Amino acid sequence: MTATTNAPAAPVEVRHVTVVSRKAPIALASFTALFALLIALAPREGSTNFRLASDGDFVTLPALVVPGTATAWVCVVVAAVLTAVAFAYVRAQRKVPLWVSAVFAFALLFGFLAWAGAGSARDFPVSTLIFNTVLLAVPLVFGSLGGVIGERAGVVNIAIEGQLLAGAFTAAIASSLTDSAWAGLFAAMVAGVTVAAVLGVFAITYKVDQIIVGVVLNVLVIGLTSFFYSEVLVPSAERLNSTTRFGPTPIPVLSGIPIIGPALFNQTVVVYIMYLAVPAVWFALFRTRWGLRLRAVGEHPQAADTVGIKVERMRYAGVLVAGAVVGIGGAFYTIVSVSSFNKEMTAGAGFIALAAVIFGKWHPVRAALAGLLFGGASALRNALDIVGAPVPSQFMLMLPYVVTILAVAGFVGQSRAPAADGQPYIKE
Repeated sequence: MTATTNAPAAPVEVRHVTVVSRKAPIALASFTALFALLIALAPREGSTNFRLASDGDFVTLPALVVPGTATAWVCVVVAAVLTAVAFAYVRAQRKVPLWVSAVFAFALLFGFLAWAGAGSARDFPVSTLIFNTVLLAVPLVFGSLGGVIGERAGVVNIAIEGQLLAGAFTAAIASSLTDSAWAGLFAAMVAGVTVAAVLGVFAITYKVDQIIVGVVLNVLVIGLTSFFYSEVLVPSAERLNSTTRFGPTPIPVLSGIPIIGPALFNQTVVVYIMYLAVPAVWFALFRTRWGLRLRAVGEHPQAADTVGIKVERMRYAGVLVAGAVVGIGGAFYTIVSVSSFNKEMTAGAGFIALAAVIFGKWHPVRAALAGLLFGGASALRNALDIVGAPVPSQFMLMLPYVVTILAVAGFVGQSRAPAADGQPYIKE
């Protein structure tokens, strides 16, 4: 008989491989070089006054006066140092931390504003800029949140534009008839759900191509709202198109904080709902059973079906909830921004929100921040017009789209949609 011995198995070495891309530091270097070239070719004389105080502040801060061109060059040096830090991280096979990109963006923005406002007789209103950024980002944030919810469920929501426009239209009529902004807000949510339900019927039940359905819905809503505006709202403008709007509601104590207080805490109810909606959507998606099931049907519907999850039912739930969220963003146009509905007043905001979804990597918080970026570009354009900066307004409108293209191309990290996004589920 031969004796056998059970020798212990050799330990298995687990190696973690981190894939690090050079795209991020290359992008930082490109932006630094372009900004340095701008300052070198178009130097500006004089100083820039940043007005920090607002009415109602607890403490009145003095204006910050900086030399325009000199400050811009200092910011270029800071950006160059941060770019070198980013290259060092990549060389060490480590990912570039978020703080490097954040400080880089702040330095370049501050330098650009100092250069653009140099020699202007008017102050640069910092608090007003932040206020307008938050305000103009409201429909974009709600639209991007709706896009994230829908695509996490596996349905591409190209119809965000139509949902925003339908929400604005119905909010105007409901608020005008009832003299209640709350009624307009509720009606906008119903309109968003209605458009989403049509999208769900064709995309989920009948398996029609989701992109085509979304485009058709956008065209349909634009046509219907334009027709009813001309034939119904214009002849009866005083009764049907004169809305009751939400006014600013300052939050005690917080609204008196210098710089950010008036901008963040002296807003309307819709803005405060936005503050709550972002963490609420995050919590629902990543900390609840409902969110786990929703993400499962967007990532692997076959596997979700095998464990008893009703795929089509969950996708309908995601699409309808997304429609209600987007509807709130549509109400912003007619019960917050202006007091009447106009043709195509959303002006492509739904497509910008869809780009924010991609830029935010299908994450609600990141998508909301991307919406703030787009809103900040519009607010910055208005602020630059006030100080008479030599920057074409078209350039400021173009900047967020350039950033989004870079994001989609992977310069700020890899963007991956849910695995089953846009794919109809056919049970085998």
